Amino acid sequence: MVYEYRPGPRGHQPVATPIQSRTSAPSTEHAATRAGNSTSKWHITRGLYTTVIGRNDIGKSSVLEALEIFFNNDVVKIDQSDANVRSDDKKVSIAVEFSDLPSEIILDTGAKTTLASEYLLSAANTLVIKKVYDCTKKNPTADICILADHPTAVEVNNLLELKEKELQALVKKRKLDVTLKGNPSMRQALWGDTSDLVLATVEIPVSKPKEDSKRIWEKVEQHLPMFALFQSDRQSKDTDGEVQNPLKGAITSAIAEVQEEINKIQTKVREKSEEIANLTHIALQTIDPKLASTLVPKFTPPTPAKWTGLFSLGMDTDDDIPLNKRGSGVRRLILVSFFKAEAERKLASSNRAKVIYAIEEPETSQHPNNQKILIEAFKEIANAPDCQVILTTHSPGLASELPADSIRFISGSSSNTSPSVQNGADAFGEIADTLGLIPDSRVKVLICVEGPTDVEAFCYLSSALHKKDNSIPDLRVDPSYAFVPLGGSSLKHWINAKYLQGLRIPEAHIYDADVEDYAVSVDEVNSRDDKLGSWAVQTNKHEIECYLHQDAIFDAFGVNVDVVDRPTVDNPSVPSAFAKLYSSHKGFDHTMKDTKAKTYLSRAFEHMTAERIRERDPEGEIEGWLRKISNMH
Repeated sequence: MVYEYRPGPRGHQPVATPIQSRTSAPSTEHAATRAGNSTSKWHITRGLYTTVIGRNDIGKSSVLEALEIFFNNDVVKIDQSDANVRSDDKKVSIAVEFSDLPSEIILDTGAKTTLASEYLLSAANTLVIKKVYDCTKKNPTADICILADHPTAVEVNNLLELKEKELQALVKKRKLDVTLKGNPSMRQALWGDTSDLVLATVEIPVSKPKEDSKRIWEKVEQHLPMFALFQSDRQSKDTDGEVQNPLKGAITSAIAEVQEEINKIQTKVREKSEEIANLTHIALQTIDPKLASTLVPKFTPPTPAKWTGLFSLGMDTDDDIPLNKRGSGVRRLILVSFFKAEAERKLASSNRAKVIYAIEEPETSQHPNNQKILIEAFKEIANAPDCQVILTTHSPGLASELPADSIRFISGSSSNTSPSVQNGADAFGEIADTLGLIPDSRVKVLICVEGPTDVEAFCYLSSALHKKDNSIPDLRVDPSYAFVPLGGSSLKHWINAKYLQGLRIPEAHIYDADVEDYAVSVDEVNSRDDKLGSWAVQTNKHEIECYLHQDAIFDAFGVNVDVVDRPTVDNPSVPSAFAKLYSSHKGFDHTMKDTKAKTYLSRAFEHMTAERIRERDPEGEIEGWLRKISNMH
């Protein structure tokens, strides 16, 4: 399915190449950027993120700017310079496709119907809205249409444009047995009476004032999500609109609460000013009565807006330091919070039910620790009902903290060709090659594990053993070792493509035994002839949580879990057993998922001691891995 999108960075090269995924909606499934002649589909990941990554000036911001223009045309406004400089056509098209649509909609007063029954959906049962801007005009405005798989048969190809009387005339002409009240039912009857509707993808105009179908856009627009854009090049001061709007809202609310007192003040001021005006009139009459036979004082109280304008708020942080005097990273971090608050305020005061947060380059001016804080915050936002998050970045480090299926990597060989787009784990190698992975020069060994919970486990296990024997490295603090989480769908891809070998640093790969396919990756690493001494192994026990001591779990969470080496029908895996016990212990409505249980259990490793490790691992498997890692440099 191909639509006429015109994507590309503002006034520069077009961005092209389709990419795949899904979306929660009514949120964007794909959106074209601007100023090009190629077709591009930008799919927004369902539920979590979409992370657009690429080098500078490749077109990342254009994706978000196109969406901002489509939804708001406010933070970024379309102008004449946005047309493609390499084309004579000065019309810019932005199309967005939506899924998870409303179950019913009212297009005609009081008459419920559905988008599908009105033939307003694409052949894929999605809603596709296209806005076209004529950039020959000084202030381009949008012509809006819906791209739909719609009837084109004569006499029934324009039913959405017809008024009630016109539909009644057609119904009577065909002698159809249908009530003459309710436009949707008459349209359904007319379409149903047509032997061949000749369905085809057509543009249904929904914005022209003279077209009765304009009502369609007015109704559909109410179901679209709110789009909130946080740009990377903002000043990040407490005078910023995102800061001031919530603060002004607080002032307005406070003024409303003391309105009675304000009325008393206004009455007192009016009485006093009228008294002075009357005395002035009397004095003027004694001088010359002819100058003013009448002089009536007229008091005009200030409007609520003027009362609000009397007050302003700045922001002081710790030690009474003004926000504007703090570092750029702190200012930006705080401003992101205000951005979210302002978006929520607008959402609460509108009839929209969903919101898309779009944040450009969240790593800007941020310490790595703050980047992690932001990422965790974005995860919480994305997991909230009816929320989506779109990020742009050119930092491989930040992208590595995000779900693999959220990655959309933009690359291009030259400014005259359309950049390509790759998604998911398949993009990791290109990201490494294009943006570069600059290692810490202190790192001598890379420890490759499945995921973040394994990193926590090995850090605490090594620290506990190090306290008893300092010849065993403490991976928590020793800069000679760096962890690389490679699990899930990306593991095989990274191993086969040998992306890390370009760093010329030996690798130790340790993976759980619960995934049989990992054995292939282990064999691949062990069969290398890289002369670096890299090696790989799978755990003897089912997974890393099987090395936990029952007492460590109890110390962390207050539940007694039967820790088994390998799960059976009667003895569930450690995460499953913990999930059931802890959920019951805390009174949760539902048992937590195993993936979340593994995240919780990573905190139990902090309570492991050398004695507990040796009790759970009498063969010294963990200690053997750590000593082998220590001997790699």
